[in-house]
Amino acid sequence: MVPEPKVIETRIHAVLPDELRITDRESAFTREIFRGHRVGSFLEGPAFDGDGNLYMVDIAFGRILKLAPDGGWSVTAQYDGHPNGMKLHRDGRLFVADRQNGVMVVDPVNGRVETFLGPDRLPGYKGLNDLFFASNGDLYFTDQGTSGLHDPTGRVFRLSASGELDCLVSNAPSPNGLVMNPAETELYVAVTRDNAVWRVPFREDGTVHRVGLFCRLIGGMGPDGMAVDRAGNLAVAHAGGGQVWLWSAAGLPTHRAVACDGGALTTNVAYGGPEGRTLFITNSLSENVLTAEMPEPGEPMFGPG
Repeated sequence: MVPEPKVIETRIHAVLPDELRITDRESAFTREIFRGHRVGSFLEGPAFDGDGNLYMVDIAFGRILKLAPDGGWSVTAQYDGHPNGMKLHRDGRLFVADRQNGVMVVDPVNGRVETFLGPDRLPGYKGLNDLFFASNGDLYFTDQGTSGLHDPTGRVFRLSASGELDCLVSNAPSPNGLVMNPAETELYVAVTRDNAVWRVPFREDGTVHRVGLFCRLIGGMGPDGMAVDRAGNLAVAHAGGGQVWLWSAAGLPTHRAVACDGGALTTNVAYGGPEGRTLFITNSLSENVLTAEMPEPGEPMFGPG
């Protein structure tokens, strides 16, 4: 029997200001996902730059938003698309997994948006969801679309730094967030409609070897974005579950950070703060960002909830 994970308190770090909420029109995203229910934004894809600015996407209205360390919000870019996952490249550019357009690149200085890898390069394109850079520059990304248990054809790709494109997984029911272990020998993939995280190990030559189940969640809609700490613990945002689960590298749930405002759509996570221990959580329907102080590796894992 697995001991009860410790509960970590969260707090509201920042709220999207009213002047940046768009409430006078619908978007294709709100029509598809919320059946016309209007939202002012839908925050996901948190990514920090070296100056402490937190960038996020607004899927609903095709925006890249910036939250400065002093708490000020601004719009970095706006374009015709559905930006979803986002990561900062080591050269300072923002790479975006766009459901409509493929992989996009955003210059955070001037807001210019360009296509890096369009749907024409991905026959059978479904709609990208998230992406992750390995330390060698390889880019991993998920092609989720509307795949699910009824249609388990979601894909996971790797675009090597040298330009070689490989499909690593082609049978996932809604592949979503993805991240590697610290040694970069395994890729974790959040498979939302399976309510599970899959482990994708690699052989020394980079080929996939015996994909398996890392963990399974209960309730909610399923796992969304993820992040790994230096000890290999996996933080998993539970969309619909209103919390973020922390799993040990051995696959045991040790902690859970619960949305303090009761928000259910905790979607994406990124580590930040002075010591890199603060987890920043996009609380999408609440249109805010939560923070949770995560445990130091080596702290007791279990205890009273």
